[in-house]
Amino acid sequence: MALRFHPKRGAVLVCNFDTGFEVPEMVKRRPVIVVSPRHRTRHGLCTVVPLSTTPPAQVCDYHCTVKLDLPAPWRAPEMWVKADMVATVGFHRLDLIATKRGKDGKRRYLNIRMDDEQLANVQRAMLHGLGLSHLTEDD
Repeated sequence: MALRFHPKRGAVLVCNFDTGFEVPEMVKRRPVIVVSPRHRTRHGLCTVVPLSTTPPAQVCDYHCTVKLDLPAPWRAPEMWVKADMVATVGFHRLDLIATKRGKDGKRRYLNIRMDDEQLANVQRAMLHGLGLSHLTEDD
């Protein structure tokens, strides 16, 4: 089910990259971190950074890890941030992370939001991925 609202920055959601994308782009459902604020003139869109349970073949400055408590199939001690693959997507691609159904038969959803420290690490990795790391004071 698609989101009907702009998620907060740092929210962890699932993004459906199945349709309209081709290899070497993202081409499957995967967890993402929302990195954009709500813009008053940009309805129905937000910018996300994909996550992976698989470490990259070569760790680069645009990679970092985050610790999240996600259900299967994304359960892992740490997730790898793919900050070189930032994407702006429509809300129709985004969904909350579903868990098992409750006793009433209704789906339950997780409300996961990254802490400020982890989000700052993601943003630093994004700057490297976008070739903008020279803008940071600590690099």
